[in-house]
Amino acid sequence: MSATKDFDLPKDVIFPPGDLYSDEPPLESELHLRQIILLLQCLELWWQNRNDFYAAGNLTIYYSPRQRKSEDFRGPDFFVALGCERKVRKSWVVWQEDGKYPNIIVELLSESTAAIDKGLKKQIFQDIFRTPEYFWFDPNNLEFAGFILVGGTYQPIESNPQGWLWSQQLSLYLGVHENKLRYFTPEGQLIPTPEELAQQQTQRAEQEKQRAEQEKQRAEQEKQRAEQEKQRADHLAAKLQELNIDPENF
Repeated sequence: MSATKDFDLPKDVIFPPGDLYSDEPPLESELHLRQIILLLQCLELWWQNRNDFYAAGNLTIYYSPRQRKSEDFRGPDFFVALGCERKVRKSWVVWQEDGKYPNIIVELLSESTAAIDKGLKKQIFQDIFRTPEYFWFDPNNLEFAGFILVGGTYQPIESNPQGWLWSQQLSLYLGVHENKLRYFTPEGQLIPTPEELAQQQTQRAEQEKQRAEQEKQRAEQEKQRAEQEKQRADHLAAKLQELNIDPENF
């Protein structure tokens, strides 16, 4: 899909340069900021060995040379594009990315943005971006919904018994955990943050240390029991010798 095809631009249109800076307003709250960081850090850690994706938060997507602020469009709060180079970008410029749009978008709702996120933005993501999956989450009241593009129209994604929504694009579940939107593996395991992973590794190392100490203690106890058995056997042999009794006939 190309940007020019979507907008049927005349042939003499001159595209602006691709080296465009993001032009996003400040985030609504600390909750929104922390949620974006959480989504970004967890996915980058989970896909640390992959170089074929780009994930970003609060970054402008330039999809049309005719884009204007009056269109009331701002970049997604969080998005992931697949099949592209993993590198730092100032913004996502569709006509510099071979016409590629995000594969998945997550918007964080607030009182001032909910109507646009559920209306205009959803329409743009469906009709122009053709983004396969769109989710929204409210960090305040925990409203969570997801949509998958079917036949050019967003259809609600059905939740599993835990209330999680499956993302085909990420091959992961998204679900609310401790009042935050998190990723889960197909088996239901929580995708950790770098801090959680470090804690898990520390706990495992401590458990390994404790097991090694326990093994050492058991080995010492076995050694002491063996020595005690030998002492008893030597003592018995000495007594038998005093009584002129052959130990082999005892």
